[in-house]
Amino acid sequence: EQKLEVIMVSPIAEAVFRKMATDAGVVDKWIIDSGATSDWNIGSAPDARGLACLSTHGIETSHRARQVTKDDFMSFQYILCMDENNLSELNRKAKTVKNPAAKIELLGSYDPQKQRIIKDPYYGCDEDFEKVYEQCVRCCKAFLEANP
Repeated sequence: EQKLEVIMVSPIAEAVFRKMATDAGVVDKWIIDSGATSDWNIGSAPDARGLACLSTHGIETSHRARQVTKDDFMSFQYILCMDENNLSELNRKAKTVKNPAAKIELLGSYDPQKQRIIKDPYYGCDEDFEKVYEQCVRCCKAFLEANP
């Protein structure tokens, strides 16, 4: 049986989705990864504030940053990103690949509360990370339900 494959352009979203799929008993049906659109943080752990936020909610992650590669556009079904910048960057990269398979979408397009953009909390405060976490929970739940 073919697995569903998703790259989340956010370590918080990846961790949330992995936990949700695990709790729902469907994690074996998925290949879940995350990747960045830029290369400046390759190999580094997620922001300490993001890790603290996840930890508060009982979620662990061993994520190390990597960049989305050309191969990803061919092998993954979904690449879900957080904002318009991510979206245009990924669409630009996808154009350099012959027959890209991946659907590139905003994770926020799944939000039942219709908040399409998930703002990068990097320059914000702890509350901003919490807000991103809550958005990711809503969107990941809807995305999982859309892909039973």
